[in-house]
Amino acid sequence: MDELPIVEFGFPGDLRDKLVAAVLGGGKTTTTGLLQDYAIDQEPLPQAGQRAAVVDSGGRRVGVIEVVEVRVARLGDVDLAHAVDEGEGDASVAQWRQTHERFWHGPEYRGWLGDPAFTVDDDTLAVLQRFRLVR
Repeated sequence: MDELPIVEFGFPGDLRDKLVAAVLGGGKTTTTGLLQDYAIDQEPLPQAGQRAAVVDSGGRRVGVIEVVEVRVARLGDVDLAHAVDEGEGDASVAQWRQTHERFWHGPEYRGWLGDPAFTVDDDTLAVLQRFRLVR
């Protein structure tokens, strides 16, 4: 596990702890990031078959996931299966969108981005990943 790249869900704190628990418990099998984040971080998009170590809020490697599928889609095209499989309790795409907009429009993300007025819309491109827990 130590040799694998890491994957972080949200920012350290309550949200990350909740998301990591959902991954380790098997309830979270998809995740969404904005395409622009990969460009900002100068990281290539994940690919099916890649494995990564899941880190908790303390930076500890607590599990390993394997990417099963990656697709780039408009936020307006996210489907219900992806939304539900994020494991955050969203029962509709609208509810999923509201939860994610709170994150992307929140002070942590906007602060990381350096844009206090940043917003997403239906045409914002997102990277939708499906993964499985390996250990």
